[in-house]
Amino acid sequence: MVVLAASIVSKSGKVLVSRQFVDMSRIRIEGLLAAFPKLIGTGKQHTYVEMENVRYVYQPMEALYLLLVTNKHSNILEDLATLRLLSKLVPEYSYSLDEEDICQNAFELIFAFDEVISLGHTENVTVAQVKQYCEMESHEEKLHKLVMQSKINDTKDVMKRKASEIDKSKIEKNRGDKGGFGPLQSLGSGKIENSFSDLSISSSGTGFASGSGFGLNSDVDSFSTKSKGRPTSSATAPPKGIGMKLGKSQRTNQFLESLKAEGEVILEHVQPKLGLPQAAALPSTDPISLTVEEKLNVTLKRDGGVSNFDVQGTLSLQILDKEDGHIQVQVQTGENQAIIFKTHPNMNKDLFANENILGLKDPNRPFPTGQAGGSEGVGLLKWRMQSTDESMVPLTINCWPSSSGNETYVSIEYEALSLFDLQNVVISVPLPALRDAPSVKQIDGEWRYDSRNSFLEWSVLLIDNSNRSGSMEFVVPQAEPSAFFPISVRFIATETFSDLKVCLDFLALHSA
Repeated sequence: MVVLAASIVSKSGKVLVSRQFVDMSRIRIEGLLAAFPKLIGTGKQHTYVEMENVRYVYQPMEALYLLLVTNKHSNILEDLATLRLLSKLVPEYSYSLDEEDICQNAFELIFAFDEVISLGHTENVTVAQVKQYCEMESHEEKLHKLVMQSKINDTKDVMKRKASEIDKSKIEKNRGDKGGFGPLQSLGSGKIENSFSDLSISSSGTGFASGSGFGLNSDVDSFSTKSKGRPTSSATAPPKGIGMKLGKSQRTNQFLESLKAEGEVILEHVQPKLGLPQAAALPSTDPISLTVEEKLNVTLKRDGGVSNFDVQGTLSLQILDKEDGHIQVQVQTGENQAIIFKTHPNMNKDLFANENILGLKDPNRPFPTGQAGGSEGVGLLKWRMQSTDESMVPLTINCWPSSSGNETYVSIEYEALSLFDLQNVVISVPLPALRDAPSVKQIDGEWRYDSRNSFLEWSVLLIDNSNRSGSMEFVVPQAEPSAFFPISVRFIATETFSDLKVCLDFLALHSA
């Protein structure tokens, strides 16, 4: 006896659970299961159907069919015995034999099927033995979970300790204690943020540290973000003089929950605490911060080609202490001749053109300090590039909708350049108005259905040299191909088109 597959199929032909036991292509198995509903006769006593190469052995279970697909050389009596054993296991894991409950317990049913059938052959087991095997605990799994939980606890402790240190440093700075920062002891983490029209980049770039060249400072930003939502010791006590307060918080929470149920993403807003010093909300406490921001606006045509490709970037400087304001910055502008650079009117243009050094026309004049230039600092340099070369687009999307009967199959493929490693990639595909979520057949990554805005979001955590291309396939009721356009993409990258770099070794300080 060789069992090719065991499945639970609804009478409408929808496959709820399927387990393949032999080496056979996915298309072949799907074809066999798709042909089964058309072969079932009405008013017949037997519960098997023989085809040229396979035999279907099935048993009705209310509105479902429990189905075995075997070869024609298998023993029909053994097939029926296996089918009866599986029919006894299904109610053990799915108390109500409806489609929703079967789908919720799909993995438990598949594990039970594996204990009954191994490599296409039936094992000599009972229902009690199958339940015992499925409930057995794994010592290795317990050990792995303990190790992972220990790492998570250690990470939380480090985060709490770092957040506490940041809170303390901000409180001390607000009291007037400058903490003994040297002029070049630390430079703030540079931030690169690029955004597309149809494709978008938003990334944290490379930070700088004194005497050690370049280094990643992403964890500093994350701890700083955590500390914003933590009340300091001076703000933990509730304000005095406030009695019972009537409000609509419960009704508001119910409204937010209803929005979340419809797929809307709700960002929690943290109200500022009374007595919390405003200086604690500064974006950076480093004496000198350099920020690189690059925006890439790209519009691609549906049938190929570039409609718009525009790169715009800025380099900004923020200085907290007046004594650090007399500086010059050496940069590397990369080898892309198509990028046009422009300096601030107060910058020495000849110095930048000849030596790539950013400095003021008057060397005795310091840069603005504190928040005079805003939270993003003072702009030193701008650049721009335009192109119509489609090969320069970091990520391209191919979408192929095709109709079959009353359904539309949509296949989507992405291709990424080796120029960038992309993180947190989200591809948003518009959908026609649907009653239920789309049926995702295959995907490289994860997906989420936004029913409120009728979007299907395809998420890929990381695109590097191991997965420069990927695909997704889903099925919806019949719709026009134009309903799945335009497609928008956003992701995070650690590189920019300008390849602008700050040379720390050439950062010069001048006395007034």
